[in-house]
Amino acid sequence: MDTFAGILVALFGLFGVALTLLGFSGVWLTILVALLMDWWRPDPQYGLWTIIAAVGLGVLGEVVEFAAGAVGAGSAGGSKRAAAGAMAGGLLGAILGTPLIPIPIVGTIVGAVVGAGLGAALLERTKETRTWGDSLRVGQGAAIGRLIATVVKTTLAAIVAVQLAVAFWL
Repeated sequence: MDTFAGILVALFGLFGVALTLLGFSGVWLTILVALLMDWWRPDPQYGLWTIIAAVGLGVLGEVVEFAAGAVGAGSAGGSKRAAAGAMAGGLLGAILGTPLIPIPIVGTIVGAVVGAGLGAALLERTKETRTWGDSLRVGQGAAIGRLIATVVKTTLAAIVAVQLAVAFWL
């Protein structure tokens, strides 16, 4: 049964990374399955610090994802409106990009990045003092921020998956 539990932790770790690429919070599924398998075993494997580290990395990934489009828009001179547009546009873009670009994972990522950029640019354009050039520069910053967030969050999810899979066997 230990082998089965260890395989499940590893498989759900991979699944969690894939979900993260799709814009979901797959790291939490990975942590949940690891904790369930640890609880199921008669001799728990994970120490408190292993779990704290996994949860901390998961929270960090969520914070980075939530704020990245807004930070990208702000770094390009965008307003709070543009930051809100980047967050809303990124979410809407991920949802719409998945069926519109029917390539697994790619559609979601492209949709989120384009949505963050368009959302930021459109809301920035509602300020009378902004030109289309200004708004597009802000949108580009938001799109780059969203792309960086996807890479960072997926990397953190992969670190958590490896950490929990390896710790299970040690």
